[in-house]
Amino acid sequence: MKDKEEFNLDEYLAKGVEHLVKDIAKSVFKNVRTGRFMTEFAGATMIATKKRHALEVKGEHIPSFLIASITHSCNLHCEGCYARANKECFDGGVKEKKILNAEEWDGVFAEAEELGISFVLLAGGEPMMRPDVLKAASRHRKILFPVFTNGTLITEGLLGLLTSNPNLVPVISVEGDEAETDKRRGNGVYERIDASMKELYNREIPFGVSITVTKPNVNEVFSSIFVHNLLRKGCKAIVYVEYVPMDEYTRQIAPDDSDREIMKQRLNILRREQDGMLLISFPGDEKSSGGCLAAGRGFFHINAFGSAEPCPFSAYSDTDIRETGIRKALKSPLFRALNEKGIMDADHIGGCVLFEKKELVEALCKGEAK
Repeated sequence: MKDKEEFNLDEYLAKGVEHLVKDIAKSVFKNVRTGRFMTEFAGATMIATKKRHALEVKGEHIPSFLIASITHSCNLHCEGCYARANKECFDGGVKEKKILNAEEWDGVFAEAEELGISFVLLAGGEPMMRPDVLKAASRHRKILFPVFTNGTLITEGLLGLLTSNPNLVPVISVEGDEAETDKRRGNGVYERIDASMKELYNREIPFGVSITVTKPNVNEVFSSIFVHNLLRKGCKAIVYVEYVPMDEYTRQIAPDDSDREIMKQRLNILRREQDGMLLISFPGDEKSSGGCLAAGRGFFHINAFGSAEPCPFSAYSDTDIRETGIRKALKSPLFRALNEKGIMDADHIGGCVLFEKKELVEALCKGEAK
């Protein structure tokens, strides 16, 4: 039996959408397009949930989330970037395998919509470098597309696209204050991010913020003052992502158990204080929801080259989405093994169970583990 106090991520997200709808409804006279979309999307999520439940009864689990890295390119070189460490983000030419084109991504989004997937997180590299894919995504109005961006490439043309398509929601990466952000992302980045937030706010485009939580910034980014300032700038949601180390050197900046306890306590306080803001923590909310949600339990990842992976932090795949589609990819040998062998619920030291057990995951991907 589950603990009565156990946090239910799906339920919280559903309520979060309701909060956003009510919040936008208050100013609907200012932004009719966004208000209308959010109301329609709330209804669409109910229909999507029924689709997934119907398939669940038949023994087929469909997650409500999908993470899509739509490009391997990025204009920044952030310190400790997991995508570059995994060699899924790099400069120059592409790998031997071609990246998915806009038409192929359009097909992925269409299947996701048909299966009842309500949220497709667009990442990269830097997703704003693929306006063709963003335009394809915008046509799928029953899906909300949080676009995880470094916030430096939000051009006039993209602002127009975002204004016309409320299902594309920019989620801008920050690390804390100007000094902390520029230290990891490069000199002048915070100033450019701040300018982007002002443009989004002035045009009444809802946006969120993504924060990579490290030992140096944990106290600041979970403070009431920091969160209130983001709310004042127009931020509607914060996604806290616990930093996953890529090597022994970067382990020193990864949060430890004492930091996680601070995060848990502060998050509970912030959720009470900021009722009009959606606050999500990974993997913290995963743990309190019954374990890691990767490999199809709550989401999975498709990289820029079409490989279906457990999550962005675990770049292993035995499946090409071009050949299988979403439905078959969720039944891949790797995903089945990860779920059936209890790996997702296993104890681990760091913030990501799949990173901590990467040798085992690699062996399972190659079919070498028993």
